[in-house]
Amino acid sequence: MEDQPHILVVDDDTRLRQLLNKYLIENGYLVSSAADAAQARRQLGAMTFDLIVLDVMMPGESGLELTKSLRADNTVPILLLTAMGETVDRINGLEMGADDYLTKPFEPRELLLRINSILRRSSRDVPDEPQRCRFGRFTFDSVRGELLGDGTVVHLTSAEAALLAILALTPGETLSREDLAARTGNSGNLRTIDVQVTRLRKKIEEDPRLPRYLQTVRGRGYVLWTD
Repeated sequence: MEDQPHILVVDDDTRLRQLLNKYLIENGYLVSSAADAAQARRQLGAMTFDLIVLDVMMPGESGLELTKSLRADNTVPILLLTAMGETVDRINGLEMGADDYLTKPFEPRELLLRINSILRRSSRDVPDEPQRCRFGRFTFDSVRGELLGDGTVVHLTSAEAALLAILALTPGETLSREDLAARTGNSGNLRTIDVQVTRLRKKIEEDPRLPRYLQTVRGRGYVLWTD
């Protein structure tokens, strides 16, 4: 039981919430649930979770608003469930700090695959020796997935930490969006890589529009320049 990942399902649709709970439990997860953001906050205050499956459209505080609020001091991975079909709406979720999204209606098997992918990213194998890279006032520890700026922890989502870890392994080497997507478990979703890069730049660049460290190599991909 202690080794089972604990998932919090947040959705105001009682039937869907119960179905997800049953399906995830049958597939080896511990599951708690909440019908709205207020209940979710109470659960988060009482327990530690490995991942949140969060509906976007809920009465009161929306899933996007809850995601943005949590990202101020919480790095728990978040998978958004959304009925919104427009790409811009899904991208908004990633920009708020979500690790991935799934559009309703969806196949339960796809949900399981997305969850497994996120959990693999957030608990990736730890190297024998700590590996750190420095750029400007920042130090990134790829073992911990921890970014420090002037000695202060800069909160990263699991997706941001995974992407930065891959770039930090080969500083000065340009990696294609396709390669980054495949290595972070986002194969086939190149736009997600662009969004994660944009979010990282906001955290590590003095001017994200003129990046010094995490740069775009036109027509080729992205590169991280370290000191």
